[in-house]
Amino acid sequence: MAKTSGLGGSISVADAGGTARTLSNDFTNFQFSTPRGVQDITGIDKSAHERLLLLSDFSLTLNGVFDPAANEAHAVFSTVSSTSVTRAVVIQPTSGTVPTLTNNCLLTDYQITRANTGELTWQVPGSLADGAVPTWVNA
Repeated sequence: MAKTSGLGGSISVADAGGTARTLSNDFTNFQFSTPRGVQDITGIDKSAHERLLLLSDFSLTLNGVFDPAANEAHAVFSTVSSTSVTRAVVIQPTSGTVPTLTNNCLLTDYQITRANTGELTWQVPGSLADGAVPTWVNA
């Protein structure tokens, strides 16, 4: 497989009604992680750590430019504070349809920033909602 850039990626986020909205044009950058918990099980007879892998998790932070148009970023994220619904998030970090990572997330905030230079941007953090292990689809 050839190395590639993150150009041409795509992200969709479900609105409060469950409809997937592709907001790729409104995103400027994103970050996500898929950590695993670990339990230290080191006995007193060891000179190095022993660990067990525990639960999988997923968290993300989406960043973008304010867009008040219908079915775009503001319409999707403005309901975060007033609804308690799980949102499907589909991340395709490169152009094409694979690899893809899909998770059901609880979005926990919709932070809007107006910088002193005039930019109006937002940030939305989210966490895994449903106990499904984050799994990449590669083919």
